[in-house]
Amino acid sequence: RPESFLEGGRPLAFNDARYSGLSVGVPGTVRGWAEALRRYGSKKITLAQALAPAIAAARNGFTIDQAFFEQTQGNLDYFDDVPTTAALFLDPDGTPRDVGSVFRNPDLAKTYELISRDGANAFYTGEVANAIVQTVKAPPVAANANHRWRAGVMELTDLAGYTAPQRAPVRVRYRGLDVFGMGPPSSGGSTVGEALNILEGYDLASIPRERALHLYLEASRFAFADRSTYLADPDFVKVPLRGLLSKDFAAVRRGQIGENAARSPVPAGDPAPFQGSPVRAEFSLSSTRPGTTTHLTVSDAKGNVVSYTFTIESTGGAGLIAPGYGFLLNNELTDFNFDSTTHPNRVEGGKRPRSSMAPTIVLRQGKPLLALGSPGGSTIITTVLQILVDRLDLRRTLTDALAAPRASQRNTAAVAVEAGFPQIPEAPALRAREHVFGTPAEIGAATAIEFLAGRRVLAAAEPVRRGGGSALVLKPG
Repeated sequence: RPESFLEGGRPLAFNDARYSGLSVGVPGTVRGWAEALRRYGSKKITLAQALAPAIAAARNGFTIDQAFFEQTQGNLDYFDDVPTTAALFLDPDGTPRDVGSVFRNPDLAKTYELISRDGANAFYTGEVANAIVQTVKAPPVAANANHRWRAGVMELTDLAGYTAPQRAPVRVRYRGLDVFGMGPPSSGGSTVGEALNILEGYDLASIPRERALHLYLEASRFAFADRSTYLADPDFVKVPLRGLLSKDFAAVRRGQIGENAARSPVPAGDPAPFQGSPVRAEFSLSSTRPGTTTHLTVSDAKGNVVSYTFTIESTGGAGLIAPGYGFLLNNELTDFNFDSTTHPNRVEGGKRPRSSMAPTIVLRQGKPLLALGSPGGSTIITTVLQILVDRLDLRRTLTDALAAPRASQRNTAAVAVEAGFPQIPEAPALRAREHVFGTPAEIGAATAIEFLAGRRVLAAAEPVRRGGGSALVLKPG
């Protein structure tokens, strides 16, 4: 319901909405796994075989690192309210499990075994579904909980009727390459695409690097203004995707970029003349709340490529675990707009909230050239965009593009920058162009693959961010 996150006519504070049953959407991951395997799998691997390593990892455990410890620490005040969550993530004294200790999750192994035996429907019907719905409708919090946990409205029919629809990707041409991304209800592909269309009008490779960075920030600023106004679930809203990705619309937005930073929030553009039909607009600010997401990029020996992003929204999700099944429930519904009952991204039953996922594949003459993606809330979009600009225009190597200090402009007064960004040689010139630097709660942490000449492949991951990523090439050649 559009008023789900309102009390007394006012939007709930984010944490009040997040740590509750209200924020939990139907988990889509399991259905997505099954559908991807059915549609695109080699038929040589069953769902049970695909889940076997995950079952072993859940049962045998992994060593807790500093990043995991800090993420748990950040949720401590809320995890401590929920006995089932505390039992999994905290020591008996109520503190996060120590760095270097082994984290095991036999309940999650049991859940995967049910899915392995009975398929995805074992998750969306029966005992698992019952546990999810009961947890959402009556969060199992301790009597002495530190916070008020609001009940949600999920029903068994919501789970049983969940589908994973196949949607067309968005595509833009950039410097003679085809850049494919995820379409609505994700805003990632279209926002990256619009920003690239804007930037294509500049010869970024031949201008001073500080001006190229300025233009990257401004293209992102203007694309985010349009994202915040128009992007939502296309099953509920007419999204002007053709107009937003039009080269002519990009030219209009490019003409609004000056030599100095614009004052945010800049208003959305009007894609209607480039869409073919009128589109109603309602402006809203971009969310800059942190989120937690996982991304992997993988290719097989035959050249098939997957860029895969999945998420429970915030680190720790809603803070609730379905008792006995070992997985955190998401807080995906906080991706809806709380403060408007008329915005395209307003809350509605059966509707998917707008996300920022931006799994991306770049083709050159029909062959894979790059594949990449990132976690990081709305900084996913700017992370992917910055890596593409660094690699394709500024001629950085892929590994250098991933390691470079990041800056994220999401139509806000300040550019969110990593600690190292103000020290780059171009920073004083950017300040002279009136860019203001601020510190983000987090920023994207990417993985990527580049396909080189001679059937060679370069796999790259973060060297430091979030404890560092993992990249590996097996059986090269």
